[in-house]
Amino acid sequence: MSQQHHEFDVLIIGSGAAGLSLALRLPDSVRCGVVSKRELREGNTYYAQGGISAVLDSADSIESHVSDTLRAGAGLCVEPVVRTVVERGPANIRWLAEQGVAFTQSPPTGDSDFHLTREGGHSHRRVVHAADATGRAVETTLVDRVRQRPNVTLLEHHIAVDLTYRRDPGLGKHCTGAYLLDLRHDRVISAAAPCVVLASGGAAKVYLYTSNPDVATGDGIAMAWRAGCRVANMEFIQFHPTCLYHPQAKSFLISEAVRGEGGRLLLPDGTRFMPQFDERAELAPRDIVARAIDHEMKRLGAECVYLDISDKPDAFIEEHFPTILARCLELGIDMRREPLPVVPAAHYTCGGIKVDSHGETDILGLFSIGEAAYTGLHGANRMASNSLLECLVYGELAVERILARLEQHPGHAGIPPWDESRVTDSDEEVVVAHNWDELRRFMWDYVGIVRSNKRLARAKRRIDLLRGEIAEYYSNFRIGNDLLELRNLVEVGDLIVQSALRRRESRGLHYTLDFPATDPNQAQPTVLIPDNYMPRVD
Repeated sequence: MSQQHHEFDVLIIGSGAAGLSLALRLPDSVRCGVVSKRELREGNTYYAQGGISAVLDSADSIESHVSDTLRAGAGLCVEPVVRTVVERGPANIRWLAEQGVAFTQSPPTGDSDFHLTREGGHSHRRVVHAADATGRAVETTLVDRVRQRPNVTLLEHHIAVDLTYRRDPGLGKHCTGAYLLDLRHDRVISAAAPCVVLASGGAAKVYLYTSNPDVATGDGIAMAWRAGCRVANMEFIQFHPTCLYHPQAKSFLISEAVRGEGGRLLLPDGTRFMPQFDERAELAPRDIVARAIDHEMKRLGAECVYLDISDKPDAFIEEHFPTILARCLELGIDMRREPLPVVPAAHYTCGGIKVDSHGETDILGLFSIGEAAYTGLHGANRMASNSLLECLVYGELAVERILARLEQHPGHAGIPPWDESRVTDSDEEVVVAHNWDELRRFMWDYVGIVRSNKRLARAKRRIDLLRGEIAEYYSNFRIGNDLLELRNLVEVGDLIVQSALRRRESRGLHYTLDFPATDPNQAQPTVLIPDNYMPRVD
């Protein structure tokens, strides 16, 4: 592999709503690089169906949105963070509309300019959407806009390998850039930048069943941990209650909005069951609904449960859920006439890299926004449609700090050349494929919706063995996409297990058979500190 070198003012790793909205908010004078593992649009944002929550109707209120978020977060949300995000919500929706996002506007709901729907955990209709493909509308619009920016260099089909930084005695660590693997030309690139933003999304591909696309491998979280950043609340993995259960429908999500608009969950015999688990029934937060489905499936030995909205008029379903309807029809299922078979699947990483009020990590100049970050917004359970909102707000907040950092540290530090003088091409690629499958399977079996100390201990033993094998493989062979993603997934799996073992209670998305009650004395985040941690000095 030959090596190339780039220099930017800001290097953004990730091309979803968080990364692209930040890139678009940077002044034209700031040289920006955007890294995407696949095509620019490929990521969780593109596949988000439901919408973005914001207070856009006079019948709603900031206080109500804050209260709903705190309740869903089960006592672990950071209230000032929740308030900041909620208060900035309406302006960020207007900003997206100004960029050209075509939100659904007709028929109007209340006195809002937008049609608003309601999802689990929300006490009002406050979810702005573009039919049932909001993420696609947002992502394609932002991609189109960012391609027009002359100050932005797009590095598609590149995967980040590791961060680079310098240590200053008494002053902590300063980020200097990252190594990237150019997947098209099979070469390592060094990208120097005084500010690096990890907007690389979550890590749900660590599980066998997930709603996420293949790129969601926790790369940013793993890289930040290796560089010495703290992570928090990694035990809180959200399992979406309703992914379509069909052999040809890999990762296809059935939006929360189907339940929000009256869809009912049914057992195979047609019996409704959610009212037995929560007074809010199908509109309970996702952790409650997912556990209820998991319980009923295990109790009955059922392969799935069913989501039924067929009592609504055909025109209503066709208007509100055109994408879901079309995909299901392709598979021979007509949701206008019959219930949809659904199962829970890993969906969202509520924890992540610990950041401050402007998205900056423990390393000066290193930022994290979106699903890769732990801000304190989601607590022990993310409320539906708060995720894209967090992406937008923290993209805005990070820009404020980034511009200040560029004034303080405008230059570039040197990055050592990538050294592969002592590695060879692998002669046993099967090792990567086998370890990948093993990891995702035992994470699903032992670290899933319902956990126990015994299950977590089993997972930890297997992770330790895999980490040793992968470290040896990484040291001796040339890197490739699958190896890099596996290396990151094992790191993230270990962080999830470590965090779950520390939380000796059940709260939000973390449910353990050994400690089924919530302990008021454990109402604080789980923070993991790496061995090479150094406090940031501004």
